[in-house]
Amino acid sequence: MTPSPRAPEPTSGLPPPASGLSPSGAPALDVDPFSTEFFEDPHRIHEALREAGPVVWLSRWSVHAVARYAEVHAVLNDPATFCSGRGVGLSDFARETPWRPKSLILEADPPEHGRTRAVLARVLSPGVMKTLRERFRVAAEALTEDLLARRSFDAVSDLAEAFPLSVFPDAVGLQREGREHLLPYAGLAFNAFGPPNELRRRALETAAPHVDWVMAQCQRQNLAPGGFGAAIHEAADRGEITHDEAPLLVRSLLTAGLDTTVNGIGAAIYCLARFPEAFARLRGKPALARAAFEEAVRFESPVQTFFRTTTRDVEIGGVTIPDGAKVLMFLGAANRDPRRWQDPARYDPERQTVGHVGFGSGIHMCVGQLLARLEGEVMLGALAARVGAIAITGPVVRRYNNTLRGLERLPVTLTPA
Repeated sequence: MTPSPRAPEPTSGLPPPASGLSPSGAPALDVDPFSTEFFEDPHRIHEALREAGPVVWLSRWSVHAVARYAEVHAVLNDPATFCSGRGVGLSDFARETPWRPKSLILEADPPEHGRTRAVLARVLSPGVMKTLRERFRVAAEALTEDLLARRSFDAVSDLAEAFPLSVFPDAVGLQREGREHLLPYAGLAFNAFGPPNELRRRALETAAPHVDWVMAQCQRQNLAPGGFGAAIHEAADRGEITHDEAPLLVRSLLTAGLDTTVNGIGAAIYCLARFPEAFARLRGKPALARAAFEEAVRFESPVQTFFRTTTRDVEIGGVTIPDGAKVLMFLGAANRDPRRWQDPARYDPERQTVGHVGFGSGIHMCVGQLLARLEGEVMLGALAARVGAIAITGPVVRRYNNTLRGLERLPVTLTPA
């Protein structure tokens, strides 16, 4: 088998440790996972975090963190000890008021979480995905033909964003006017999970028009019959959720169903353009489209971090984290942990990626994952069938966000097959 492409290894040294230990005895690191340095090259910092220990103390923000796969997976799968109801960002909802009404999915704990998630799980079930596949496939093929005619374009705005925006809002049943608010709202929501830095402050200062539009679209009278949104309101008619909860559940769908898809497709295109041997393997075996998307999600981890809050004193790796403490999980670091993955810095479309935490894990696993996977699969399948090569033809610009990892610009040129 042809060796799979490998990402360049970091050349700079690891961040120095902070002086001393945390109050819990965890090794301390003076790194900022919400800095430009981290956004540009998280892998160097991830390595330092993993090698420092199973639990580290981030002195910059006074929080414990886990970056190894085993510990990240364990935290994600123990919602009784590591709760989400106090916020999945740095803000602690037991001590401060959320910037918007709490998510009924992301920021909820059992048993309430199970009640509302069951509704979304049915709305976005595998059976529903089957009914959408042909429509999404046709849209992906049409976009690919258009991009081939243009040859050169921005793979972020013209592909990674354009394709989900061409199919997802219609599937939800959103009105056409104002859809330009969708991506800014998603960016805002994920920036808000970070600390009170400039990204978060700027996002909240400009939030009002995006929040107002999104909340208006979540109301029943603004949603087209037959879409995801209408199905959620119908669940309220059956008494599965309340009528007040229905708009908030639609709002959760608008975030869960778009951001991971856009950044996941962008990550896949970026990988296939950088590693032409991987794209050649995909072209030779189009059935790898789903696996190529999945591996891109592991390799780039569009969602980099999430927080949990401890509900009791808990010991991890010999470190006792006290009750009520924020714990930061580095999903991206876990997805490249050599303790879990063989040669993790290699993009391999044929890798067995089962168990990666790019969509989370446990009861809070991304509710939009099936939608993201469907869109990623049909889009990569369309490209594999019609495109001979993808070449990066200009400066690649990263988009900064406190939680998401993605690109602002990715200029490429396509060569027809």
